[in-house]
Amino acid sequence: MELKSWGRYPRVTEQRELPVTWTTEPLPLPAGGGSLLPYGQGRSYGDSCLNAGGALLTTTRLDRFLDFNPATGVLRCESGVTLDAILRLVSWQGWFLPVTPGTKFVSVGGAIANDVHGKNHHRAGTFGRHVPRFELVRSDGSRRECSLEQNRDWYDATIGGLGLTGLITWADIQLRRMSNPYIYQETIPLSNVDDFLKLAMESEQDYDFTVAWVDSLGRGRNLGKGLFYRGNHAPPQFDAVPLSKSHLSRRSGLAVPFDFPGFALNRLSVAAFNWLYYHRQRLNRTGLVHYDPFFYPLDGVHRWNRIYGRQGFLQFQCVVPASDTGTAALKEILDRGARSGMPSFLTVLKMFGDVPSPGMMSFPKRGMTLALDFANRGERTYRLVEELDRVTREAGGRVYPAKDARMSPESFAAYYPERERFAKYVDPAFSSSFWRRVNGAG
Repeated sequence: MELKSWGRYPRVTEQRELPVTWTTEPLPLPAGGGSLLPYGQGRSYGDSCLNAGGALLTTTRLDRFLDFNPATGVLRCESGVTLDAILRLVSWQGWFLPVTPGTKFVSVGGAIANDVHGKNHHRAGTFGRHVPRFELVRSDGSRRECSLEQNRDWYDATIGGLGLTGLITWADIQLRRMSNPYIYQETIPLSNVDDFLKLAMESEQDYDFTVAWVDSLGRGRNLGKGLFYRGNHAPPQFDAVPLSKSHLSRRSGLAVPFDFPGFALNRLSVAAFNWLYYHRQRLNRTGLVHYDPFFYPLDGVHRWNRIYGRQGFLQFQCVVPASDTGTAALKEILDRGARSGMPSFLTVLKMFGDVPSPGMMSFPKRGMTLALDFANRGERTYRLVEELDRVTREAGGRVYPAKDARMSPESFAAYYPERERFAKYVDPAFSSSFWRRVNGAG
């Protein structure tokens, strides 16, 4: 079995798979030596979940629920449990995830290791803020129960620690209440980046969830043109609204059956898609929507990463300060993408709040976060992503390791000043392709 990242770049085949089945068993160590790295669902986009020449501790068998208190909303589960499985267990009991990324097909261990964020960062911060306790197992056989009160330094290093501090075996998650499975959503057309900034700032006080879809081909006065979505969990008066069968099952039969040819994604096809999406979505201005399409629109099409072809794609996600310098950098990144001849098929813009994470290597900080997806066209794409990385660095921003495939050691050092302190907590038997790359070791 070839264990890939979601972006399917870089390609790594020389990895051994070491399944972990029970939380109580010692870590399986590779015969003949070599490094280890936990691997959940493989939904990281670059090489942070890959370990070329080493072994991957696959956690799909660690899929058990250990305890759930429906009165307090505290759930204990093994680290291989997916967010999808959690929602199927707790959503009908009036509970929801405190923070969720744009896919529910990620493992709990991966969500902690990447300290994932969602549309409510300005209110709730990152996923790690809502994980009061977890167990960490090291390659030497030691076990640490980590929390704000116990083994705090290991707690801080492991949240956002990219799986390098050891294997998370189980975790507690503090869920949040919801009255029903609906989001009351409002859709507002955006003319440009300045429109986004104004709406995002205005919406922070009254809306839990905000996000914008951006037309990646917009330039000039239309730079940042798109749709702004904001919403809240629907109030109790909507409890009686019936669910459709598709929402009850929350699983789609749609799937991309094969890798698209390389020429399928081009300026004309992306322009046509963007026009259709913009004009269709802007008609649905206000109303109820089930949480599934609101939070997980791409999960409705399985293996959607195949539309980028066999060479995969590179996602570039950065955060830049909410300042004049950051705004100028954001505009430059969008403009460079539009002029590149390699349009981003999916471009998403959000606002991060000033809600600190306990993780010393966590990605979010106050500012604007932009994510662009580029089909892999070889050196042209690599040069573009590296240019965007430079713009981000000069603006005082940072790039998300979970989405990265090209960050330089110089950029990593600038983005993550805590890296040297963090390195003290890296398990000596653990490593990743990403970690070696950004430390100049491969």
